[in-house]
Amino acid sequence: MKTILLLAVVLLAPFSAALAGEIYGKITEGDRSVGEGVPVQTRCGDKTYGPAKTDTTGSYHLVAQATGKCVLSVTYKEQAASIEVASYDEGTQVDLVVEMKDGKLTVRRK
Repeated sequence: MKTILLLAVVLLAPFSAALAGEIYGKITEGDRSVGEGVPVQTRCGDKTYGPAKTDTTGSYHLVAQATGKCVLSVTYKEQAASIEVASYDEGTQVDLVVEMKDGKLTVRRK
């Protein structure tokens, strides 16, 4: 029985590590997608993960390999904006809306 338990832990450990700190979602401007190629990255502590780029629907996916408080940054129309997010072992969906306010890019949760 101990051998089976040890084998299960050894085989499943890489899969749980691969999902640690997963952050994903969709970015829109108003009611439409920001489109393909928008860079998104996250900083958790002293480590930066990404950038990942959005697909044609504005969706992104990052694996941070860290959990806890992070800062998610979006670069859109040659400007960058950031928002604090929490990263969990089981993954976090963070849908965002980018807006231009007084000529400056802002980002908020949808």
